[in-house]
Amino acid sequence: MKQSELQQLVQQLSIEAFGKPFRHEARFNARLRTTGGRYKLLDGSIEINPTVLMLYDREELIGIIKHELCHYHLHQEGKGYRHGDDDFKKLLKETGSPRYCKPLGKANSKPKTIHRYVCKSCNLEYRRKRRMDVRKYRCGKCAGEIIPLY
Repeated sequence: MKQSELQQLVQQLSIEAFGKPFRHEARFNARLRTTGGRYKLLDGSIEINPTVLMLYDREELIGIIKHELCHYHLHQEGKGYRHGDDDFKKLLKETGSPRYCKPLGKANSKPKTIHRYVCKSCNLEYRRKRRMDVRKYRCGKCAGEIIPLY
């Protein structure tokens, strides 16, 4: 799906579900990690996580867009647009919008790299998430030299 198709979909859903036009920009934002989308108060735009399209069907995308449109329309009208506000909860029910999106965290997370080191003297193996400078450290068991395992 392209940006222009997303913009058209958001505008169409705004008219169908809310009976009001969406007059701002809708775009994909690949930097979103764990959230399906967000409404930006400052410029009135809606950002959608493109991972939603990869992991789930079009219905999940539509649900996320409708959720963000609830924030949008309530904010534009000066009503309670936050998750805890009664206006927001009421509009979610009226439009059939989901309160939460399905989990997205696993798809965007980086694979964990494990760095392995070994002591030259006693062969004790060290596993680390972060690389370490072997010149600065010695073995905790025998004080021997530590070398990286490749």
